[in-house]
Amino acid sequence: MIEFLDGNEAVVRGAVAAGCGFFAGYPITPASSILTGMLKALPRTGGVAIQAEDEIASIGMCLGAAAAGKRALTATSGPGMSLYSENLGMAQMMELPLVVVNVQRQGPATGSATKGAEGDVQFARWGTSGGLPLVALAPTTVEECFTLTVRAFEIAEQLRTPAILLTSKELAQTRERVDLEALGGDTGGMRLPVPPGEVPALHPIGGPTLARFTTSSHDERGHITGDPAIIDRLVRRLAAKIEHAAPELEIVREDLRAGAATLVVSYGVTARAAREAVAAARDAGLAVSHLILHTLWPVPERAIREALGGFEPGADGTPAPRVGPASRSAPVRRVVVPENNLGQYAREIERLAAGCGVDVVPVNRMDTGLVTPGEILDAIRSVHPSPPRIG
Repeated sequence: MIEFLDGNEAVVRGAVAAGCGFFAGYPITPASSILTGMLKALPRTGGVAIQAEDEIASIGMCLGAAAAGKRALTATSGPGMSLYSENLGMAQMMELPLVVVNVQRQGPATGSATKGAEGDVQFARWGTSGGLPLVALAPTTVEECFTLTVRAFEIAEQLRTPAILLTSKELAQTRERVDLEALGGDTGGMRLPVPPGEVPALHPIGGPTLARFTTSSHDERGHITGDPAIIDRLVRRLAAKIEHAAPELEIVREDLRAGAATLVVSYGVTARAAREAVAAARDAGLAVSHLILHTLWPVPERAIREALGGFEPGADGTPAPRVGPASRSAPVRRVVVPENNLGQYAREIERLAAGCGVDVVPVNRMDTGLVTPGEILDAIRSVHPSPPRIG
């Protein structure tokens, strides 16, 4: 059955499909309808949904629910993410699965509460103390708000870590046709390869073993410790479980063209404009490739490096990745990175393209307006002084 849903409604439906049993949140534009949606939806499935007194209480309640064995979700926007910061670190240290939806809006601080932006990208990776890696996914469509919510729960539970879903005001309030029956709750049954001992199993509630949770550095039994060797082992393990799974966490959409000298790398709502710009460029005879990132953290390095490394026709005539890493002889010479911020993810592309002879061309807006297809197309054309023609 086809339904007409907005992004926040799709998040609610995805959480229910993923088996979410607890939600706590506080009203904040433009995430409030996730709160009201969960207040209606969870009691019908035997779950609990609470409007807490503030954002700090909201995420704290979710940590308690996760420690008691519930799949927990909270949702907020930029200022609320700032208040979530300490408890995100607590979830990392306590190894509690938690899904956090950040419906991004114009910042900083209160900013323009009813206007959109995607300025929290770096915050999703570095917004808590300690610098340990976090997982962050970014949908481009309303349908992906559903599927990536389900995927976020899978990742959070398997890695015992917070997983952040970065949506935006535009996705939250855009309605699209979605066939949830076709999607179901199945997004591929992701199973992450985790080395033995890196992600300890949660003890059963009420089981024979005493479970200890602490936000301080601790040993394998949950006892607080000041031993440098034990602390080092703990911190490295918390980082390694995310880093080791990074290749399997890569969720991207590739639209690559053999011999394309220009690659567009996009994510989130801006990828919708990028798709139109790439189509227009191709209609004009320009050879352009497009890579949409749905996993932002950890950085999908393998997919980006392969796209940077260029593609050439395979045996069946379709583009096939070159063997080996990107090099100065790769056909990709320019990467256009459109973002609704001041260039937060372009820095990751620059890092991966370093030494490859690739120019990174950012296209940025932070004035509450969306990056337009025309702005992206202008950037594509500007780096094609003598454009290669197709056909």
